Amino acid sequence: MIEVKNLVKKYGDKVVVNNVSLDIEKGKITSLIGPNGAGKSTVLSMISRIMRSDSGEIKIDGKTLEQWDTKELSKKIAILKQTNNINVRLTIKEIVSFGRYPHCDGKLKEEDIKYVNEAIEYMKLKDIEDRYLDEISGGQRQRAYIAMVIAQNTEYILLDEPLNNLDMKHSVEMMRVLRNLVDELGKTVVIVMHDINFASVYSDKIVILKNGEVLHNDCTEKIIDKKILEDIYEIKFDIKEIGGNKICIYF
Repeated sequence: MIEVKNLVKKYGDKVVVNNVSLDIEKGKITSLIGPNGAGKSTVLSMISRIMRSDSGEIKIDGKTLEQWDTKELSKKIAILKQTNNINVRLTIKEIVSFGRYPHCDGKLKEEDIKYVNEAIEYMKLKDIEDRYLDEISGGQRQRAYIAMVIAQNTEYILLDEPLNNLDMKHSVEMMRVLRNLVDELGKTVVIVMHDINFASVYSDKIVILKNGEVLHNDCTEKIIDKKILEDIYEIKFDIKEIGGNKICIYF
């Protein structure tokens, strides 16, 4: 479990994360949603130790972040940020292989190659694995980065807007892959996303942040509620049940 207690982050006098507390349960998909500037990505960055908090505590499987060795933490948690600036010309297979670095220090062994190939297959990139990142579409690059995270084979997978640059078909495929990673492989996935319907259909739990604070944190069924969503987003919602899932129509 990931335990977040009283987390605070400031930039000068501006508080961007204000006393955030939440528990992320193992073996589930937890989605962080909310308006722009709610602090979602900042919380994710602090959990992964990319960014330091100003106060508060984060525990992963009972150990505080400070107690984790960097290499061991990168075997426990993988994170994919919104922006991935890579200046070296690399193929899809090479970028996916980076996911194995915490395990092999760049010297791929047979087990590492197995995880790389499985991740490429999982993301349906096998037919273009030797193409360079600058030769493929933004959606294909995003799938390659996700494959890199999958190849890392961590227990916790943290994703910041993973559906960026993906069309509807590949967004659905992406969410199905993440759902399968949880249901079939026992992974724990935390996603920052804006699409409420993808959060509704694929998440076990939803955390809503606004103005740096957690306003709601519950199972998906309870969060996808007309009044809750209208209060958060300040627009009109209608909610329909289709195929056992709640679908939001906003206008």
